[in-house]
Amino acid sequence: MEVQETEVQTDRVLTIPNILSMARLLGVPLFLWLILRPEFGGPNSDVWALVVLMLSGVSDYLDGKLARKWNQISSLGRLLDPAADRLYILSTLVGLTWREILPLWLTAVLLAREVMLLVMVGILRRHGYPPPQVNFLGKAATFNLMYAFPLLLLSDGTGWLASLAEVFGWAFAGWGTTLYWWAGILYVVQVRRLVKADTAAD
Repeated sequence: MEVQETEVQTDRVLTIPNILSMARLLGVPLFLWLILRPEFGGPNSDVWALVVLMLSGVSDYLDGKLARKWNQISSLGRLLDPAADRLYILSTLVGLTWREILPLWLTAVLLAREVMLLVMVGILRRHGYPPPQVNFLGKAATFNLMYAFPLLLLSDGTGWLASLAEVFGWAFAGWGTTLYWWAGILYVVQVRRLVKADTAAD
């Protein structure tokens, strides 16, 4: 989660917030397997997939809150938290696109943003800078997408609940995609400023 630079950081690895983030990472392959089970002849496990996704959301909230409350903000935590977010988004994109719940164009738009960010991280590393920290806009985008995906998964059915989930799911998907790219463009602007200042200093 986003934190202020003035807060104390620790180099400890085995902290409660870091353990929560690691548990979120371990849930990624489980979540993807549950989504794809029907595609390989298994029973529909969407309810369990939703449970894993909900637990991931709860742990995402708790790891940042506890890290600040217990002064356990760490460099590892700053890496694990956004990594877990991106892996859940990636696994959900793969699962929902495979099941044709998400259109391929939306998946391509979201993945293109990730590729752009990877390029920016590579540029930063060449200039000796760490990856950009998660900002509020990026977190807001992630939360919107993490609301959208379960709702779109629920929409893969019949009845009024599926219809309602489809409406709200696409609304969150639209907001999340817009914010996701907005946050990405801000990262590009930040990288450009850092590289420009670095070049001018040389």
